Amino acid sequence: MPTSFIPWTLVKRGVNRQVITPLDAPQEFQEEATWERQARESLQDTALMRAFELAYHWQRLLDGQWVESIAEIAKAEGLDITQVRRIMRLTLLAPEVVERLTGSPDFLLEQVMRRIWSDDWCEQMQIMRLSDQGQQVD
Repeated sequence: MPTSFIPWTLVKRGVNRQVITPLDAPQEFQEEATWERQARESLQDTALMRAFELAYHWQRLLDGQWVESIAEIAKAEGLDITQVRRIMRLTLLAPEVVERLTGSPDFLLEQVMRRIWSDDWCEQMQIMRLSDQGQQVD
């Protein structure tokens, strides 16, 4: 029995769903689908997001006393204790700083990890403001 393949996309419009094939897709839909795909791809985890996820996960393990020390985490993860400590420093950043860092594709993990961050959240926000103004802050 012959079969044929027809590519289609299921689109959710409010509570209704609509099947769109390439043959009947209006230009407006194709642009919207492209925009949605790009938005979805931009939300995918970056190395920086993954580092924040690990740091907060490890902090929860420590806070909940699931592990006794950073050394235990390092051993379980197969990482050097220094690497775990560097990543764990991300938990000391102000929530606003974390939001800005993860919300912008301009910040890379290497940049964030190399920067020496103050423990003071106000100073961290000042660094972010200077960074937004295009000033080099180390």
